[in-house]
Amino acid sequence: MILSRTAKAALAAVTGLVLLVIYAPLALVVVNSFNTSRSFSWPPDGFTTKWWNVAWRNTEVRDALGLSLQVAAVSTVISLVLGTMAALALQRYRFFGRDAVSLLIILPIALPGIVTGLAFQSLFKSMLGIDLGFWTIVVAHATFCIVTVFNNVLARLRRVGGNLEEASMDLGAGTFTTFRLVTFPMLRSALLAGGLLAFALSFDEIIVTTFTSGTSRTLPIWILDHMFRPNDAPVVNVVAAALIFASIIPIWIAQRLSQGNELVGAKT
Repeated sequence: MILSRTAKAALAAVTGLVLLVIYAPLALVVVNSFNTSRSFSWPPDGFTTKWWNVAWRNTEVRDALGLSLQVAAVSTVISLVLGTMAALALQRYRFFGRDAVSLLIILPIALPGIVTGLAFQSLFKSMLGIDLGFWTIVVAHATFCIVTVFNNVLARLRRVGGNLEEASMDLGAGTFTTFRLVTFPMLRSALLAGGLLAFALSFDEIIVTTFTSGTSRTLPIWILDHMFRPNDAPVVNVVAAALIFASIIPIWIAQRLSQGNELVGAKT
């Protein structure tokens, strides 16, 4: 489709405005993390790395960061296993209720987080009598992280089809040998992309975590607890800025891998 010069200019202006609205607040957080003023006066009176040193020495921040990394890692591993198994079952086999199962797998990520969190809190505390902590957070996170892995693997399986797997089994390879030598290599990039997205989704989740964490404090929960305390405001900005930088890497890698999947699928 060929656009006129006026249409191109209008489209560029709208795109620029949208990007400004999205990224200007993020840029402000990064700038304020180096602001010498505790009140974040604008324009900044000066710049310093003092608050970054204070945040690094804060044991609460380090503990919260460690818990967030552990929860995200375990949730991602669970999601990779269950999401891959579900995608293989739904793509390679035909059975009664297949569409309903697919809907149930995808549904958790579409539900409001407050509904999911409240449901899990009722399940763990009222029905099962389980104390809220690390594993309750992991289980709750895994339910929606599975969706990212499931979608990536399912899309990859649909692109490559099942001809190579059938050829492998016709040549005498068993189910597990075919998966190890044929299926898994085809899925590696999709699994890595889905795993990175699942890790990022779990790491910064706050609504579901609020209902399932009990006395445990992940990094997003720590930020929420301290953001309205004037003395802690500079450290909160530093932690938020660090999360912005840390989030760019897995999202960028996942995007590149997803693009690679599309190219491979097109060639196949």
